[in-house]
Amino acid sequence: MIIPALDLIDGAVVLLHQGDYQTQRHYGVDPLLRLQDYLSQGDEVLHLVDLTGARSPQARQIPLLARLLAGVATALVQVGGGIRSAADVESLLEAGATRVVVGSTAVRQPQEVQRWFERFGPDALVLALDVRIDDDGQRRVAISGWQEDSGAMLEEVIAQYRPLGLKHVLCTDISRDGTLAGSNVSLYRSLCDAWPDIAF
Repeated sequence: MIIPALDLIDGAVVLLHQGDYQTQRHYGVDPLLRLQDYLSQGDEVLHLVDLTGARSPQARQIPLLARLLAGVATALVQVGGGIRSAADVESLLEAGATRVVVGSTAVRQPQEVQRWFERFGPDALVLALDVRIDDDGQRRVAISGWQEDSGAMLEEVIAQYRPLGLKHVLCTDISRDGTLAGSNVSLYRSLCDAWPDIAF
């Protein structure tokens, strides 16, 4: 399955090089046309990242996201970007998101996010685990927009959430992201082999 993903800053579609806000490439100001084009090509799942909200949660682009989600109502759409509270999850679900993507908060505040799994259910949540693979091959989870090593290993975080019914994990090898150098296929293959009941 191919899941088209759009990163949004102030309503515009952008590409950041390895998460750096100073390296924005702009790809137009009408993301709805792009999303609808993906649907016309047969895509059924879409992914949106509110980078404005990730940087500043009080500036989350809820009106824009609600408009986009209404415009592609037949698709399953997952939305992320700086999700820090149950209220953030609720507002995105109410705006029409099918699933909400939770990253750093899932690592920093696991007990809080575990409550979200109980409240909203595992179908409504996706763990976003960004990893940096060290020289020893350890998959270390990065947080805070990749600026900080959480000290947690990828396998530990997955194991922590599996008893809650974890179904969806978005895993990024951050050494590759935004570089247009392709995916770390061996990483993703190993994850799918280790946890065949989780959709990576």
